[in-house]
Amino acid sequence: MNRDTDNIRQNHTNDTMLFEVIYVIVNFGMGSKVLHTAKANGINGGTIFLGKGTVNNAILNFFSLYDERKEVVLMGADKGTSSKVLELLNKEFKFEKPNHGIAFTTGAASIIGYTPNICQNIEEERGAINPMYQIIITIVDRGKAEEVIDAANAAGSKGGTIINARGSGIHETMKLFNMDIEPEKEMVMILSEEEVTESIITSIRDNLEIDKPGKGVIFVQNANKVYGIYK
Repeated sequence: MNRDTDNIRQNHTNDTMLFEVIYVIVNFGMGSKVLHTAKANGINGGTIFLGKGTVNNAILNFFSLYDERKEVVLMGADKGTSSKVLELLNKEFKFEKPNHGIAFTTGAASIIGYTPNICQNIEEERGAINPMYQIIITIVDRGKAEEVIDAANAAGSKGGTIINARGSGIHETMKLFNMDIEPEKEMVMILSEEEVTESIITSIRDNLEIDKPGKGVIFVQNANKVYGIYK
């Protein structure tokens, strides 16, 4: 291994966790407003995904008082900008009120294609992170997301967000009229308290048989800051 490679690795290690990915989950139609507010306060851009929310409340579902259609806004920024923007979004969209949305951040080693703003106090952002919440991402075949939610709820989860996706792995292709077809996938995003993460993962893993080839994938990320979660 040459010296240039060592330097690149060292720089990459030093930059780890200096950037964050901001997730904002809001009701359908609000994503563009969130992105507009974020861009006006230092975010260069973002992406809006369509999703479906779930809630463990039969009364709200029965009376259709809970809007299941969701938009997931993903944005990247340095930690200083991320912290500032997240606080402004919380103030603007009132995530502290029920059904107004959820916002959280995760660490990113680097963001490619992003021109960072100057981050004040960047040294103060360094150090170990001790998250209270974690994000559990489960990717399964279309039609299985509700089973993921049910398994998670049985282990203590209060709901999640379902996003349509598409797989391209060797186990996900099928033949139709001699053509390779890649069936749609569903990605389930669950924000959980750290102490119940393992039980939720175990429940999903056992009920969906994730260990079998082609049954799905689960991964976990730490949430650095969280708004809109209620006990």
